Amino acid sequence: MKRIVTMQDISCLGRCSLTVSLPVISAMGVECSVIPTAVLSTHTKYSHFTFKDLTDQIAPILDQWKQEDFRFDAIYTGYLGSMEQLDLAKRLFRDFGAGALKLADPAMGDNGKLYSGITDEFAREMKRLCADADIIVPNLTEAAYLLDEPYIGENYSEEQIKGILMRLTGLGADMALLTGISFEKGKIGAYGYDRTNDQYVGYFTEEQPEHFHGTGDLWASTFIGAMALGKGMDASLRIASDYVAEAIRVTIADPDHDPYRGVCFEQAIPYLIGQL
Repeated sequence: MKRIVTMQDISCLGRCSLTVSLPVISAMGVECSVIPTAVLSTHTKYSHFTFKDLTDQIAPILDQWKQEDFRFDAIYTGYLGSMEQLDLAKRLFRDFGAGALKLADPAMGDNGKLYSGITDEFAREMKRLCADADIIVPNLTEAAYLLDEPYIGENYSEEQIKGILMRLTGLGADMALLTGISFEKGKIGAYGYDRTNDQYVGYFTEEQPEHFHGTGDLWASTFIGAMALGKGMDASLRIASDYVAEAIRVTIADPDHDPYRGVCFEQAIPYLIGQL
C-alpha cells in the first residue's frame, strides 16, 4: 500500500486543507498520514473563526517519526502560515524525502495579490521550499512571486504559459503545473511541464458558474494521490481535473448547497474511484 504524508492546517468546518486531503487520498487506496499546522474552527473565508497554532508540535512529531524510521512514498505540503513552518516543511522534505515524491503547493495568494499575513519575505523563502520539491503546483499569482515577475493577469498565450512553466522548473523542481489556466472562454484547467521529458501537458474542463473555496486543495490531493499510484503526470492531471469538475457539478445540482462549505466531494468519490 502506498503512503503519503501531508502537512497543512485543518478547519473543523468547511471543506479544505486536511479535511479534504485525508478522506480523498484514503479513498484512493493510499494511506494518508498528517502533520496539522493549525486548527481553525472554520476556514478563513468566514468572517470570524478561532485559530490554534500547532507549530510547537511539529518538531516533536518529526523527531519521533525519525526515531521510528518511518518512510513515505510521497510528501505533500499545503498552506503554511509562518517562516518557522516553512523551515519545518524543508526538514520534512530533508528527513523523509529519500525515495519519496515531494509536492509543494505554494499557497500564498490569488488574483495578483498575496493572502493576508503573507509577506514578500515569506514568498522568497517559499521559493527555497519549492527548490527542494519534485513537483510544484502554483497558480499564476504564486508563480509571479516565485519568479519575481509581474502578474500577467487573465490575458495570456499558451507560449507565455510554457515560458513561465520552464522558468518555474528552473527553480529546482522536475515538474511544474499551473492551476486555474484558461485559453478558451468557458474552459478552465491546468497546464504542466515535465523538464525530465521536456513534455508539456494541459487538460481542461467546462468552467462552472460558481466558484468554491478549497477546490485547489481537492485538486492537489487528488493529483498527488494519483501520482503516488504511478499514474504519471498526464493521467494524474486528467483524474484530478475531472474529479474536481464532477464535485462542483454535484454541488451545484444540490439546491441547498452552501458555497462557503466547499464542494460536495464526498458524493463524487464513487466517480473518482471509477476513474482510477
